[in-house]
Amino acid sequence: MGIAETYTRGRQFAVARPGSVLLALVGTVLLFDLLYGLTTGSYSFSSVGSLVWDGLMRGLVIGLAGIGLSMTYSILNFANFAHGDYITAGAFSGWATTYLVAGLGRADVGALLLVGAGGSVFGGTLGINVTGTPLAIVAGIVVAGASTVLLALFVDRTVFSPLRDADGITLLITSVGVAFALRYLILFVFGSNVRGTTAQPPSVSLYFVDGVVRVSAHDVALAVVAGGMMLGVHFLLQLTKLGKAMRAMADNEDLAQITGIPTERVVRAVWVIGGGLTGVAGYMFILWKGTISFNDGWLLLLLIFAAVILGGIGSIYGAIVGGLAIGLTYSLSVVWIPSTFSRAAAFLVMIILLLVKPEGLFSGRSTA
Repeated sequence: MGIAETYTRGRQFAVARPGSVLLALVGTVLLFDLLYGLTTGSYSFSSVGSLVWDGLMRGLVIGLAGIGLSMTYSILNFANFAHGDYITAGAFSGWATTYLVAGLGRADVGALLLVGAGGSVFGGTLGINVTGTPLAIVAGIVVAGASTVLLALFVDRTVFSPLRDADGITLLITSVGVAFALRYLILFVFGSNVRGTTAQPPSVSLYFVDGVVRVSAHDVALAVVAGGMMLGVHFLLQLTKLGKAMRAMADNEDLAQITGIPTERVVRAVWVIGGGLTGVAGYMFILWKGTISFNDGWLLLLLIFAAVILGGIGSIYGAIVGGLAIGLTYSLSVVWIPSTFSRAAAFLVMIILLLVKPEGLFSGRSTA
């Protein structure tokens, strides 16, 4: 290929895909600035490493929670705005269990079940962390997943199932109502105060030439649990009869019914799997950041939607990759902009990428 032909093709690509060119240019400038800052000492390797690690942890939470939202859309064809409050409900039920197991006999049972509402008891005082109270943490994870499954099934049976044949907008508005009902029920029961949930976990230090990056036991727990559950979902979708039925329904529900697939049973399985992943994601998010509040899930929901849309609506793998991309953007953006604009930066990246690839990174509406 000659120079003239290369130039012609490059010009044609730039005219046809200006968004791609702009994205590549912006990415190159930011990368050059980061490398220049690292070589000149404006940015330290350790601080950037800490931001990358923080972004990966945040991305794992977003990706894990995004799987449930993506499954709901791909099978039921509506955006469930109650998903964020499922996260919060799972987190509170799991942490109530953790407080009870860790603090039984040391504090009032009511205060423990209310996760220390009003400052009645603190997770730090109880010594809660993955190494100090492993049984309490494991019990919390199990209850968080199980309780969110029950909640998702209950809401589906009482609210969504009667509207199964309604259009997506009707279901979306209904889910908003469910979200508000759940959020303010949680607020009524557990209170509005933000409180700490864990004691300082042990950590290891990764040494760089100009500092250290600390990796805590809670970081490792999040990586193991989230990674394991994502791997489990992959095997379920690819190797099991249920996974094949879910993929068939995502592709064509009418054809799936004609071929004898029990669609209602698949729908229940979606709520069970998605609810379990969502509850565990909520619990691990609180374990990782160390505080809990009644609106944690709602604040996380917008980033989850961004991840699911970025990855390709309905794609499980897209939700995971999109979650990691949003998490890294959220954390690394503070290198160039104030931290108060981190959330906006994540959405800006989503918008720019969608301008380049409107169907999302994983190109299409598919369960797998």
